[in-house]
Amino acid sequence: MSVQIGQPIFIPLYSGVRAGFPSPADDFLLKRIDLSDELIQHPEATFLMRIKGHSMAMAGIDDGDIVVVDRAVNPEHGKIVIACIDGEFTCKRLYMMDGITKLQAANPDYEDMVFKDGQTLEVWGVVTSCIKQF
Repeated sequence: MSVQIGQPIFIPLYSGVRAGFPSPADDFLLKRIDLSDELIQHPEATFLMRIKGHSMAMAGIDDGDIVVVDRAVNPEHGKIVIACIDGEFTCKRLYMMDGITKLQAANPDYEDMVFKDGQTLEVWGVVTSCIKQF
């Protein structure tokens, strides 16, 4: 199958698939969807990035996953972001409360990144989705 860039790829979407006991496969097909429509709100400001490392594992983002990053979304307290620190990208949860700004890992084996006076934090974009392969 060849696909041209910018051409939608419509994939079947099924509903009611149980994660517990199986259920009869009665016409669960709802419609065909384009994943771009489901995952991307601002196409011109959206990028994909592959994650390396385990610091966000408890947030469901694992080594090798691909995250959808939207630069048009406002980086707010509690959102998972891609930040640029000293020229390197990192994926962490943004903490901004009581005058404290830091980046929090979602893994107890990693320490928070706390910023001091004079240090610059550049939030590059907000993670809106995670794509996994098994």
